[in-house]
Amino acid sequence: MALIKYQKGLLSVITLALVQMVFSGMAYGGTKIEDGDTKWISIGIGARTSFSAVGKRAPNGTSASKDFNLDNARIYLNGQIHENVKFEFNTECIFCGGGSSKYRVLDAIAKFEFNSSFNLWAGRMLVPSDRAEMSGPFYGNTYDFNKTPFYPSDQSGGFGVGGAGVYGRDHGVTFWGGLGPEARFTYAAGIFGGYQGGSNQADNPLLGLRISYNFLNVEKNPGYYTSSTYYGGAGDVFTLAFAVQHQQGATGTAATPGNFTGYSLDALYESVLVNDAVVTVEAEFKHFNAYIAPLGGLNMFEGNSWTATALYLLPTEVGVGKFQPYIRYTDISAGNSPDRDELGIGMNYIISGHNARISMMYQYGDIASKGFVNYTPTAAGVDVSSFKMGIQFQY
Repeated sequence: MALIKYQKGLLSVITLALVQMVFSGMAYGGTKIEDGDTKWISIGIGARTSFSAVGKRAPNGTSASKDFNLDNARIYLNGQIHENVKFEFNTECIFCGGGSSKYRVLDAIAKFEFNSSFNLWAGRMLVPSDRAEMSGPFYGNTYDFNKTPFYPSDQSGGFGVGGAGVYGRDHGVTFWGGLGPEARFTYAAGIFGGYQGGSNQADNPLLGLRISYNFLNVEKNPGYYTSSTYYGGAGDVFTLAFAVQHQQGATGTAATPGNFTGYSLDALYESVLVNDAVVTVEAEFKHFNAYIAPLGGLNMFEGNSWTATALYLLPTEVGVGKFQPYIRYTDISAGNSPDRDELGIGMNYIISGHNARISMMYQYGDIASKGFVNYTPTAAGVDVSSFKMGIQFQY
């Protein structure tokens, strides 16, 4: 019933916007409806669906699993009601691949944007962290999402007491902007609810910070979001960034609370060659320091991890798109659980940048069998081969 009511509400908003467009003479282009010079609203959609086959993951323990999955299904709603006041409202099929899937609010942000140096977002939004998280699944350079350990807001299953956020989002405020010549130095600093209840009897907030410096062309993205490739559209890019999150009392138990601190270093290099091919290299290092049974038993990672991806976008169009072969390696060295790693080789077929892309990939390692969420001392698994094909589109 809640979903039906939500869908009816969204349809009412869209219908009202269309009626206003017709009777007030507003300009309509694509998914954007404009009302004068300062008011507008836009509607969009995004979806990712895949097939995967993973060795020895079938129920019999010896055959390869064969699964079709709807990884993401999103509706985007953005708008502006004043030249300095905007909003963003996105929905997602949360945990779409499992039996607990729910269609829920992903982002709900009130945006007060004053200038390039200082802006404020409030509501439910991404906690500032590493590039992979800030790019998300739709603006990453490979179909398979980052496999280094998650920050708390991307590892829990709920908000408020007993949770620490969902899909990298949490409730709070973020200050962001760009400083210096051409705004080459960027920052995003936020205060969020984080993990509540349990070990956090003092109700301490989660603090998040991301800073970066653009040595070549300055990356252009909405707010403090990022992309992990621009397919050459941004020219030559070289950006280094540091992110950190900290919350007191976020781990352990009420009787023996501990703190969580996680930081990451990430880099993106992209260059357009003389033959119009595009070379992209992305790398990231993470270090997490947590105290036993974090987040009420989510088996939080403690230790170091790193990943690196190299991609080459071929200059010649074949059919309706371009091929982009890549290689990626991920290593996870846990302090309280067995180590694991994975080598991935893949091919992207780029039709319309991040809006239309087909990907195929082969992976070998024990991340698929041990998992990149389960960091208990008894986590077990062997090296397995896996194959995945994914399709992504947005409008």
